[in-house]
Amino acid sequence: MSETIAHLEKAGGGRFLGRLIRRPRFWVGGGALLLIVLWLYVSPLVWPVDPLARDTLALGVGPDVEHWLGTNDIGQDMYARVVAGLRISLLIGLIAGPGATLIAAVLGSLAGYAGGSIDRLISGLIRLLLVLPGLLLLALISPLFRGSSWFTMTLYLAGFGWMIMAQVVRGQTRSLREREFVVAARYLGVPTRRIIARHILPNIASLLIIDATVGVSVAILAEAGLSFFGLGIQAPDLSLGSLLATGAPAATTRSWLFLYPALALIITVLAVSVVGDAVRDTVDTASSVRHDGG
Repeated sequence: MSETIAHLEKAGGGRFLGRLIRRPRFWVGGGALLLIVLWLYVSPLVWPVDPLARDTLALGVGPDVEHWLGTNDIGQDMYARVVAGLRISLLIGLIAGPGATLIAAVLGSLAGYAGGSIDRLISGLIRLLLVLPGLLLLALISPLFRGSSWFTMTLYLAGFGWMIMAQVVRGQTRSLREREFVVAARYLGVPTRRIIARHILPNIASLLIIDATVGVSVAILAEAGLSFFGLGIQAPDLSLGSLLATGAPAATTRSWLFLYPALALIITVLAVSVVGDAVRDTVDTASSVRHDGG
């Protein structure tokens, strides 16, 4: 039975990928995202400038041949700083978004399938985190964001971004645990962890895929917003949010300090969102085909 289920899951995954790669939006968003990633890791080889180094002969100058995106007030190269900041912001998004989905999938499915005291414990944790003042907690722990700030910020965003999806997964799991194939596996003595991994999660994979994809752009925007208000990435570390915060006062007088980090943020989030739209539409189409008997 397990071999048959694995074959069906593999075939379903192949159909999903086949539908996904036929969507122009996937190629547009995915291509743009791939170019951004390549740019982030190839650019330091082409433009090996330390984002923290100072050029005392070029303080607050606009874009020119020596400094493609200009410099800030203390002579630091804005091109190198935007590349370094975008690298950190994208890394946070790519880890925190799927990380929150993974936490939601594990705890939500465990609560929904096990029930009883485990369900009450996890549900209580979800309710506690939902009512906990996240901004107040963030203000208290923000000094920890110095040094290894991007990693701490990633843990924070993943740790406070899974509760809503966990409730959805819990509800879906409660409806699936009484389905015939789950009951049969339980009567055959299949361990709980295997039932969840092989029978529960594959049936809600579409929700998890959408949540993980959307979570990337949400995490990038959340980091940018928190860092902009001084609650996220802090100097000397860089992110798009911290660059926007330092460049905002000069947005009308030295626009390059604010404009280029803002453009990097908009283009990156837009690329991720286009990929997310393609994934969501593919999942919706697959669901419609199954419901229609296709």
